[in-house]
Amino acid sequence: MTLPDTLPKCLVTGYQKYGDGHTALRKKDRGIWRSYSWEDSHKQVQNLTLGLIHLGLQRGDKVCIVGDNDPQYIWAQIAVQAGGGVAVGVFTDSTPPEIQFIVEHSDATFVFAKDQEQCDKLLEIKSQIPKVRGVIYWDDKGLWGYDDPWLISFDRVQELGQEQQAREPDRFDSEIALGKGTDVAIYCYTSGTMGVPKGAMISHANLLAGSDLAVAVDPRSEHHDYLSFLPPAWITENVLGLAIHLRTGMIVNFPEAPETVQENIREVAPYWLLFSARLWESMVALVQVKMTESTWINRLLYRWFMPVGYKVATLRYEQRTRIGLHWRILHALGEIAVFQPLRDKLGLTRVLSAYSSGAALNPDVVRFFRAIGVNIKQLYGSTEAQTHTLHIGDDVRFESVGVPPPGMEIRIAEDGEILVHGPSVFIGYYKLPEQTEHAIEIDENGKRWFRTGDAGYVSDDGHLIYLDRMKDMIALASGEKYSPQYIEGRLKFSPYIRDVMTIGGAEKGFVTALINIDFNSVGRWAERRGLSYTTFVDLSQKKEVYALIRQDVAGVNATLPPAARVRRFVLLHKEFDPDEAELTRTRKLKRGILSDRYQDMIAAMYGDEDEVRVRAAVKYRDGREGIIETTVRVETLVEEDLPK
Repeated sequence: MTLPDTLPKCLVTGYQKYGDGHTALRKKDRGIWRSYSWEDSHKQVQNLTLGLIHLGLQRGDKVCIVGDNDPQYIWAQIAVQAGGGVAVGVFTDSTPPEIQFIVEHSDATFVFAKDQEQCDKLLEIKSQIPKVRGVIYWDDKGLWGYDDPWLISFDRVQELGQEQQAREPDRFDSEIALGKGTDVAIYCYTSGTMGVPKGAMISHANLLAGSDLAVAVDPRSEHHDYLSFLPPAWITENVLGLAIHLRTGMIVNFPEAPETVQENIREVAPYWLLFSARLWESMVALVQVKMTESTWINRLLYRWFMPVGYKVATLRYEQRTRIGLHWRILHALGEIAVFQPLRDKLGLTRVLSAYSSGAALNPDVVRFFRAIGVNIKQLYGSTEAQTHTLHIGDDVRFESVGVPPPGMEIRIAEDGEILVHGPSVFIGYYKLPEQTEHAIEIDENGKRWFRTGDAGYVSDDGHLIYLDRMKDMIALASGEKYSPQYIEGRLKFSPYIRDVMTIGGAEKGFVTALINIDFNSVGRWAERRGLSYTTFVDLSQKKEVYALIRQDVAGVNATLPPAARVRRFVLLHKEFDPDEAELTRTRKLKRGILSDRYQDMIAAMYGDEDEVRVRAAVKYRDGREGIIETTVRVETLVEEDLPK
């Protein structure tokens, strides 16, 4: 049987197969889970598609969507594609200038916006985006008093669609039939770690190939629950959430709000879960902090049985040896006393596969989840080529990002760059032919290889070892290169460190670090010890906090070769902030901007200074804001600091 070659055709196939008898989507709203059948989704998309056509949507038009994980986002995206358009996702925390850039660059003619917050951003830039004919919103809270005809409600577009359906009853089906797999389905704007974001053109064939490759190694069905939490503007959510849902019937659950995700995970207990590396790391840090606040008996059980979990995970996944009766008995007791309760608290009781995507996941985080019985796996990919590699079955190497799924190929260029070939490799960058030519290498056999910009190597057993971005690999004084991300990932395993950027190189002589403390975790630590503080600035510069972080840095140093160890560090007086262009919207470091902004501190770490004076904006615990001048300390570590 020939499979549908576009996302809207997959929706129609699912509707014909399941109709009103099977749940397609669920959304928690005002404390109640509401289910939507495949018939509901089909009707919503049909009305939206025809409503957009009534408003003037033409084939090839681009439509931006700014919203959270909601059924309406899914329906809007498929409706745009059903009408022959291209859906362009925009992150909800984007600033008005960032939204303006994407809307202008993509030539969008309409914008879907979730709520008042997003509508206000668009109204602010209305005069700068004259091509946009209207903004369609689906949450009308706070918008009742707005009278700008540029704003159109979701319900009104559906009413227009129903009227259009009455006039042209076959129009929806005929529009879907015109779609081809080679048509562009989405523009997915890259995070812009090297400058201005680029709009990657992804076809329906690309998306469906990516989903089919994933399902081939990790099957899903209409009986499996999935929690959609990652930003829908991100390529990973489009492929491993939406496309797999449309292809397999997998049920997609949407949390009530970003703040309720952990609670909603416990309620849904999904079979399949995808988080960013940062979220998995935060989950481990949360467990560690909660255990320090728990009862003495819980702390004792945790200390007793976690080493058992680590030992069994090592035997099972690293050494692949038979687990002895002694360890099986201990592990069974640990399952009852610690592991199962922990999984329940985290909402992971039914999960069959838990994936991490985005930045490379710290191996210690993988070990932690394996120890408590969660089948966590690495997934390495990119906007431009989707899934490059992943861990398949029990073939897991903690230090690797897996192997290519069937249909994908990996090779390493002479300079160490990872190249990827397969059916999910993108078409190119919108309006950027030179960048497209640079990103795609065509070999003597005509194969298109995507140049990832990442450094890595393939191990003897075929696993890909990801090191870092090519541009971020740093040469040590010895000439040997090391990965800043590796050191940063190890440091962020500490519950007290939120972000970190390492600096080094042959010209500097040794490695240093700019560190953000985790305000909540360090704040609780300080309060338990009776250490008073007023602001983030105040807390970060306490000598006791420096001693706490120094201990964690020394612990990581003990695992590194001498030349790669962090010799000096500062605790920054503020957090890295995406709104100040210090991080991307997926919280990746913008190293160039950070290096320029904190050049005085970096210079101090490589000089003789023990402190640096800075002016800082502060927010007090009672909500007041102000500007203060403060002194940031420079801490030095020596060999004696290493754990004995």
